[in-house]
Amino acid sequence: MSKSLKKLVEESREKNQPEVDMSDRGISNMLDVNGLFSLSHITQLVLSHNKPTTVPPNIAELKNLEVLNFFNNQIEELPTQISSLQKLKHLNLGMNRLNTLPRGFGSLPALEVLDLTYNNLNENSLPGNFFYLTTLCALYLSDNDFEILPPDIGKLTKLQILKLGNLDLTGQKQVFKAENNPWVTPIADQFQLGVSHVFEYIRSETYKYLYGRHMQANPEPPKKNNDKSKKISRKPLAAKNR
Repeated sequence: MSKSLKKLVEESREKNQPEVDMSDRGISNMLDVNGLFSLSHITQLVLSHNKPTTVPPNIAELKNLEVLNFFNNQIEELPTQISSLQKLKHLNLGMNRLNTLPRGFGSLPALEVLDLTYNNLNENSLPGNFFYLTTLCALYLSDNDFEILPPDIGKLTKLQILKLGNLDLTGQKQVFKAENNPWVTPIADQFQLGVSHVFEYIRSETYKYLYGRHMQANPEPPKKNNDKSKKISRKPLAAKNR
């Protein structure tokens, strides 16, 4: 282990620092970083741009982790113990070599952001409980080997961001368009509760009644809101943790 890595571990332990950044340090085996898994107090660990091929089961010892970043490594396998990180909110596994996810992966009760871009995953790579990640708000699946999108994705009721770029999806595609919808505000309110709530609302008698009244009155569609201050962007989040 290099002196700089040793110093990072010692400083985090002595000063009780919650964040440890070991990005781009040439690490090929996490077990070679002496004392890393004794830092049970840390809430953020960044190991992006390194060379490990596996994540050791010892990762479970970092029980207070909220952010774990493995972006751009050579990871081929994850341990089942990763699901014991009960406080984990942001997991970045983008640009690795994962062919599958471990059994029990869906048992991360606090996970909000999951980045799986640029791997070798497909619809058969996901464990049975993957769609139990009901706290998930953002899921990045671009540049994998998915041919179909599992229908159980509808169980992710809090999902607000779903990235599916560069996937060779087969079968019938379905598109939902809501431009110039006269009831944008109520639909937006339902969207805050989850995508599934939008479709439930559109099917409801309340929506049919309100829409019917609108069509009879035939008012002009609402003007577009040009305020981009609330636009969601992935870049600030990624830049912070990569």
